[in-house]
Amino acid sequence: MGQRPCYIQVTFRRLATQRHDSRKPVNPPRAADQRSVTPRTRPGAADPRRAASRARHAGSGPSADAQPRSGTETRRVTLITGASGGIGADLARVFARQGHDLVLIARSRTALEALADEIAVPGRPRPLVLVFDLLERNAIPEIAAALAAARISPEILVNNAGFGLIGPAAGLDLAEQLAIVDLNVRAAVDLTLRFLPAIRATHGKILNVASIASYFPGGPGMAAYYASKAFLLSFSLALSQELRADGVTVSALCPGYTKTGFQARAGIGPNIDLTRLPGSSAMEVAEAGYAGLIAGRREIVPGFHNKLSPGDSVKSGITQRTSARPCSYHPGTVQ
Repeated sequence: MGQRPCYIQVTFRRLATQRHDSRKPVNPPRAADQRSVTPRTRPGAADPRRAASRARHAGSGPSADAQPRSGTETRRVTLITGASGGIGADLARVFARQGHDLVLIARSRTALEALADEIAVPGRPRPLVLVFDLLERNAIPEIAAALAAARISPEILVNNAGFGLIGPAAGLDLAEQLAIVDLNVRAAVDLTLRFLPAIRATHGKILNVASIASYFPGGPGMAAYYASKAFLLSFSLALSQELRADGVTVSALCPGYTKTGFQARAGIGPNIDLTRLPGSSAMEVAEAGYAGLIAGRREIVPGFHNKLSPGDSVKSGITQRTSARPCSYHPGTVQ
């Protein structure tokens, strides 16, 4: 009891001194207080160091260029899959030309590094190269973990990776056809939904590289491929409607015959003459895709001939049948 009045008097004297000396803080922070606000990894949260280690083990750890300039800065990027060649590589060139910061994903480190060196701009971060096979089940979670560890967040997502095979479904390898669905459909949906919160937060954009094949009810001889691209178009159109109020643009790029490595991967040999078809270069498709995405178009069909074929009839409600024409006349184009 005898010490309590003394404590109160000392406290009042201390407050009075602080009121008369405005240069001193009322409650100067203690060292212990400063330590207590240091960010810590929450229980159950991913450890960024472990995530980066996993990514490096997969041959894709973030480079020094990926590191943020400060402890809190987030690097906003355009993420492009299937960027090692064809339309994907030219999309990277077009985005880089327009000043976008890029993350390039594909299986070939050599091709990606060469592309990153080609499109790097002095004074800007070098495109980040991540070497992943999206058919691997753990690839996309590891991509997300590597980006989070480097404080990188996609504001534009370009789902370009994909492939097709020519031949009757009963005669093609089962695992290969399932891989078409896995890469063209599952990987695109996984990446889209996984990064959608970040894209919505920045009112960003999504570009899904589909195909002119998306508009046809079936492609005898490329059944799994046609179906996968029809899904991608439908998915894009639905998302475009759902996310419009959030300021997010979702576009489907639907090119026709494009001169890339797709044909060789699909097994389209020299016995199938595609040279008589109106075609586009990969750069022409990439430029049309970028312009359409920036303009907010839901469907982008490069090439005058392609617009006459599926677009007008589908949009007017006319169903076209393609069983009478060789399916290889409308091969897909994604890499």
